[in-house]
Amino acid sequence: MDIKKILLATCSYVVLTMAVAYPWHMMWFHELYEGMGAYTRPEPNILLGMLSMLMQGVVIAYLYPFYYQAGNPVSQGIKFSIIVGSIVYSVMGFAMTAKIDINPISTYLLYNLAFQFIQFVLTGAVLGLIYGKIEKHNN
Repeated sequence: MDIKKILLATCSYVVLTMAVAYPWHMMWFHELYEGMGAYTRPEPNILLGMLSMLMQGVVIAYLYPFYYQAGNPVSQGIKFSIIVGSIVYSVMGFAMTAKIDINPISTYLLYNLAFQFIQFVLTGAVLGLIYGKIEKHNN
């Protein structure tokens, strides 16, 4: 376990996710999400959002070396992140619309899918670059 790579990958995940999430949710599509009912707080709790990103980043950074077998590090990082991102999307997309009256659901799911696809392609590419080619040792 390479703690430095885990820390670097976690930090890059948080920074890159915030770099995409803040303008996406708070500037570009804020009114759209608000109009759909996706935002129920007058002001977002940024600290909780950061904690969520931190937890996701640590888990992704820790698990990636177990996934990587061989191949191009960037494409493998993206593939892994898309897999993990599918789990995140199931919560941020489907579970969210199951609990909160968001309408139209299809629009919310589509915009959320686009956001998370961008997020996980970007963070996955950097994850792959951070870890590079991982040498597997048979014990």
